[in-house]
Amino acid sequence: MSERIDRETETSLHLFRVFSKAFKSVADHSAAGCKVEGFNPTDFAVIEMLHHKGPQPIQQIGAKLLLQSGNVTYVIDKLERNGLLRRHPCAKDRRVIFAELTDMGHEEMNAIFPKQAQTLRRAMSGLTLEEKEQAISLLKKLGIQAEKLSLVTKKGS
Repeated sequence: MSERIDRETETSLHLFRVFSKAFKSVADHSAAGCKVEGFNPTDFAVIEMLHHKGPQPIQQIGAKLLLQSGNVTYVIDKLERNGLLRRHPCAKDRRVIFAELTDMGHEEMNAIFPKQAQTLRRAMSGLTLEEKEQAISLLKKLGIQAEKLSLVTKKGS
């Protein structure tokens, strides 16, 4: 490769920096909204997932939220102590433990989710509805291709 980076590579690097900064700004906005409601972003992500998707195997929560298993266990323990969720074994496989929100957990989410949704809407107000839809499509396309390349790299290792 030449000393000067080609335009495609330069643009890819610039996109990565812009994407990273934008993500951090929106994530910081979201985290501040969670803190106002008395949650850290990880706690909120877990209860939000359970609220919208129903009971989930604890082993899969971390993967779906991109969390390490130790963090998931800590968060589940804390939310259970606070009465927001409970664990129960899977009827078909005793090795699998589900986490599900309690009535109190659902009530809490019903109270705070609309505020958090508005916080995120405000954080993303720099884009029109059409631009948001376009960004979703482009980011999905980007993620799918990066994931395919990651799988190829892992198989080649």
